[in-house]
Amino acid sequence: MTLSIKGGCVCQHVRYEIAAEPVRMVNCHCRDCQQMTGSAFAPLLVFLAENARLSGEVHYYPVTSARGSKVERGFCPNCGCPIVTRTDARPDRLLVFAASLDDPSLHRPEVNLWMKSAAPWDHVDPQIPAFETYPPS
Repeated sequence: MTLSIKGGCVCQHVRYEIAAEPVRMVNCHCRDCQQMTGSAFAPLLVFLAENARLSGEVHYYPVTSARGSKVERGFCPNCGCPIVTRTDARPDRLLVFAASLDDPSLHRPEVNLWMKSAAPWDHVDPQIPAFETYPPS
């Protein structure tokens, strides 16, 4: 049986299928992710881009990360749902917003990033390793 992780936006205009396990699962608490999601953090699954297939039109909004690299936030032009993120620092990776998964229970965060920007009202699981910015390489 071939692995197939599927998801998309609320209106189903954008769909994706990924034929591999995530490389990493994170919760990012940076201000950009907070504003993008309208929440305390962005729950993200990181995949090798070569294993992902997107269908439907995705609009990308470019921003500059704290490291100075270009980040593109992909969203549905119809319903506005955030779907994916890609970066020029890691063009081989595709980050998928956990809420866009058909089965969001697949997201099991391994790390919390950018805790220096974490919302004071958010309750972060103390069992998950947390870093002020990025974990050491």
